[in-house]
Amino acid sequence: MAFYETTFIARQDLSQQAADKLADDMAKFVTAGGGKIVKKEYWGLRNLAYLIKKNRKGHYVHFAIDAPSPAVKEMERNIRYNEDIIRSLTVRVDALSKEPSPILRGSRDSNEE
Repeated sequence: MAFYETTFIARQDLSQQAADKLADDMAKFVTAGGGKIVKKEYWGLRNLAYLIKKNRKGHYVHFAIDAPSPAVKEMERNIRYNEDIIRSLTVRVDALSKEPSPILRGSRDSNEE
C-alpha cells in the first residue's frame, strides 16, 4: 500500500463536532477500501489567506493515510461532492510521520534551533 497525506478545509459555519463527524465520514471511505488512517489531526478554525466561496475562515483537518490508491480516490471523490468541504489537497508521500505535524507543534520548535 502507498502513503498519502490529505488536508481539507470545511466551511466556517460548521461546529467543531460537525467538522469531526465530517472527518470520520471521510475516514470511513478509506477503511472501507482496505486502508487505514494512521494519524488524524484537527488543526482548528483558521483564517484563510483569501475568500473561498464567501468563507473567511475554515476548519482544517489533516489525515496521514496508509491505503491503496482506489480507497484514496473514493475518499477524494466524496470530498469533491460534499458541499461542506471548500478545499482539499492529497499528496503521495514516501513515509508517514507519527509525530504531531508542525501546525500542532506551533512556534515552540522555532526557539530550539
